Amino acid sequence: MKLHKKLLIISLTLLIISACNTEETITYNRGKVKFETISISSKIAGRIDKIYVEEGQSVQKGDTLALLDIPELDAKMMQANGAVTAANGMLNMASNGATSDQLKQINSKIEASKAQLDFAQKSYKRLQNMYRDSLISLQQFDEVKMKRNMAKAQVAALEAKLSEINKSVRTEQLDQAKGQLNRALGTKEEILTAAKEKFVIAPTNMSIETISLHEGELLTPGYSLFNGYEKNSVFFRFTIPESKIYNFEIGEKLTLVNPYTKEEITAKINNIKQLAQYANITSTAPLYNLSESIYELKVVPISINSKQKFYLNTTVLIK
Repeated sequence: MKLHKKLLIISLTLLIISACNTEETITYNRGKVKFETISISSKIAGRIDKIYVEEGQSVQKGDTLALLDIPELDAKMMQANGAVTAANGMLNMASNGATSDQLKQINSKIEASKAQLDFAQKSYKRLQNMYRDSLISLQQFDEVKMKRNMAKAQVAALEAKLSEINKSVRTEQLDQAKGQLNRALGTKEEILTAAKEKFVIAPTNMSIETISLHEGELLTPGYSLFNGYEKNSVFFRFTIPESKIYNFEIGEKLTLVNPYTKEEITAKINNIKQLAQYANITSTAPLYNLSESIYELKVVPISINSKQKFYLNTTVLIK
């Protein structure tokens, strides 16, 4: 019995040693599959009324992801419609000129002014003769003369006003009315644009990874409600130590291999950049000296087989 136990222990030990010896050596050519990230927020604040998607779901460009409740927009729209109506009324009034009542009023003023002028003219002639006969002083005669001239000026002003109304509307009045209407229409258009923000729309084909709020919670402007990954934006990320970075060049073509499916991907180095000391390291157990700088290779596929599948953070090797 003891012999069997010893043989079992020896067999297990040999099996473990064999497994350790056959384990794949970790190299600098090990990278990870990545996708371009997308964050979706809103321009205006609103309470989340409905969320139509779930985490992990794939959506298409233009799909509605959520609906916001923004009651303030309804009140502002009523104000904008009122401003447009008032501005249209001002423009119509300016374009059509004076009303019949306004014309009657100005004609009455002209008749009254002409009556005053007629009286002033008669007084002037009468006092002119008296002044020649030295019956009145020069000051009295000048006063009558001034009243006659004032009456003439008043009649001329009223007739000019009537002529202006009958001919056309003043350009300044039309410009002012048009400006008021354009201002009101601009305000309404601004509110209509804001109303579109009630719907949170997918900007591209993507997968929803995280949803940061729930229905009933308040979404503030700029706060990321949805985070996800853009489809068809796959790339591969490798972290390379300073001692190995000179083996790579931007634009260099590489052949990548999926270590599990053995599928090959033709790709090229799109970018090389230095990572901060505290940055995330892609390799499972990177072999580098602490004094070395670390660099990132961004490798993009040149051609992908439509049957190939990629999952975030899965392993890929440089062949």
